Parts: sequence; C-alpha cells; structure tokens
Amino acid sequence: MIKDMTIGKLSSKTGVNTETIRYYEKEGILPHPPRTESGYRVYTEEHCKRLMFVRRSRELGFSLNEIRTMLTMVDGGSLTCAEVKDVTVTHLDDVRKKIADLQKLEKTLQKIASQCKGGKTPDCPIIDALNESTL
Repeated sequence: MIKDMTIGKLSSKTGVNTETIRYYEKEGILPHPPRTESGYRVYTEEHCKRLMFVRRSRELGFSLNEIRTMLTMVDGGSLTCAEVKDVTVTHLDDVRKKIADLQKLEKTLQKIASQCKGGKTPDCPIIDALNESTL
C-alpha cells in the first residue's frame, strides 16, 4: 500500500488526468489533500479509492451532481441505499431514453443513406433530405 502520492502518481494509478484531479478538488468531489512545506499536494490511498469511484461512475455516465449525491452516502451522510438506487434507476431511465433516440436516429440515417446510389451526379438524395425541414 502506498502511503503518500504526488498528483502524477495518483494520475498514473487511477488513469485520471492531473487537470481533472484538480478540477474534482475545486468542485468538492475530491477532498483537498494536505500539502508539503514546498506546496506540493500529498494524496493518500483514500484519495485514490475515491477517485477510482468517481472515474468508474463517470464511465457509467453519471453526472457530477449524481456522483456528489452518492458520495454523500460514502462519506457517512444521511443518504440511504434506497436513495442511491433511486439515483441509479433515474440514470438508467435517462440512458434508455438516449438509446431510443439513437435508434430513431439510426433508422433515419439508414433510410436517407439507402436512397443514395453514390453516383457521380451532383444530385444527392442525402443532401436533399438534409435540406428538408422534417426527416
């Protein structure tokens, strides 16, 4: 177990860019670490664990506000597991809506692409479709 880490070592260990780490500190997602006499940040294993939690949550598409809410539970606040589940289910609903929107987009693009023969004429049904007010 590593006791103290520089921001570079924390970045390497977690795969999170140093500027992102500083941003998370500024936003209160990651607690400000103590500093050495010369002003360097000194991160602990707890910072590393929290940053990994944030990184994984971001990979799953959670917003910073959703992550803040869940961290309240991690930090021993009054948030319950049921409330974390609510955040997750709401996020899942949003993901499903985005998937449905992307599927509609796919069908529309497939439809207009299938109308084009890809020839060398200047007339293109894709351009015509994009110039229409409704697809």
